[in-house]
Amino acid sequence: MAFLKEDLVFGPIRSRRLGNSLGVNLLPKEGKICTFNCVYCECGWNPEHRDVNAQLPTTVEYEATLEKALRELAGTPREPDSITFSGNGEPTLHPQFPEIIDITARLRDKYAPKAVISVLTNGTRIHDERVFNALRKVDNNVCKLDGGTVDTINKINLPNVKIDLDQYIKDLQRFEGQVVIQTLFIRGEHDGQHFDNTTEEEINLWLEHLKKIKPRKTMIYVIDRETPEKNLEKLGPEEMAKIAEKVKAIGLEVEYYA
Repeated sequence: MAFLKEDLVFGPIRSRRLGNSLGVNLLPKEGKICTFNCVYCECGWNPEHRDVNAQLPTTVEYEATLEKALRELAGTPREPDSITFSGNGEPTLHPQFPEIIDITARLRDKYAPKAVISVLTNGTRIHDERVFNALRKVDNNVCKLDGGTVDTINKINLPNVKIDLDQYIKDLQRFEGQVVIQTLFIRGEHDGQHFDNTTEEEINLWLEHLKKIKPRKTMIYVIDRETPEKNLEKLGPEEMAKIAEKVKAIGLEVEYYA
């Protein structure tokens, strides 16, 4: 069963990575819209043939909804630690994403000044200067990198856009360290294709990418909810700890969740 968000602003929920997190879903509540179709996505598979733009919230609707939520939470134990863009797919697909980030920053400063703004993105839109500049403004710009090779990324993330891994690494370097890299480690099979981003080759290439990107933090984690592909293996804490040590060994900060 897909774990879909039914509200434009939802929570706060307790996040393993972000604390008391007030979620934002800029996408349709009926199903996922994404440039990836990850085998592990809690939102399920991408639907086909949907008129996306007709179902997206306006900036006016978003501002009113977020202001109401933040006003009600201000000064209470549930005041958010993070205002987090995730939702039912890729948040940067919303055509007014940059304007929405500006609205969020203004309302955060007014009602929840201690909260950070977090965007969980697969990174496929950072080549767009408007999206890139918007992500430069947020506190937690969290971009996905689920493998060392494009072959593994294609098998795990099932993108519906062409992935140029070398260009993606260069685009991530443009953040000049103001980026968090998140990677889900997994082994499994989908449609007869085996994948494993935990091999020595994959991890070594992934580490080389991290050296170039120089993220301020790397978050590595494992599947935690029901997944659309059932033939997946969840890694244990010991294996994740070993991967985390490899990141520390190249002088980078890492958090792992197992």
